[in-house]
Amino acid sequence: MDVEKRQKKVLLTGEQIARRAAELGAQISEDFKGETVCLVGTLRGAVMWMAELMKNITCDTVIDFVMASSYGSGTESSGNVKIKKDLDTDIAGKNVIIIEDIIDTGNTLAALRDLFASRRPRSLKICTLLDKPSRRTAAVKADYVGFEIENLFVIGYGLDYDQKYRNLPYVSYLED
Repeated sequence: MDVEKRQKKVLLTGEQIARRAAELGAQISEDFKGETVCLVGTLRGAVMWMAELMKNITCDTVIDFVMASSYGSGTESSGNVKIKKDLDTDIAGKNVIIIEDIIDTGNTLAALRDLFASRRPRSLKICTLLDKPSRRTAAVKADYVGFEIENLFVIGYGLDYDQKYRNLPYVSYLED
């Protein structure tokens, strides 16, 4: 497959993403003023978004990462969620925000939310760069949303196609 021929226009620029990260970072800072927040990035896709977001959070933060996936090398969710790397941090009694790149079907995030909730955090919130509600099959709603998008297969700014294109400094999409 020639991805370059399928890649379309820039959907979100790096500047738009940075502005939204500043807005959400300010909101998170206000919501957790005087408290510590544990930011849990979902590997690998959320790394760029998490880095941009945390630059704008003024309250004390702790970071950790989790790796879970329902995608293989294709563009459709397999529906089977696998935890490949669990947290190193004990989140019991802590304010936790799961930082996600995109919520599509919501299956992966629902599994993570339920897993983390069983560990008794003080609070558990979700922050996503992209939300694609038209594809939702699991009951998941983000507390902090960067952008709502149509049903497009997006790449760039951490999002990939077969582990490629994560380094694009913007979000683009692939044409069917």
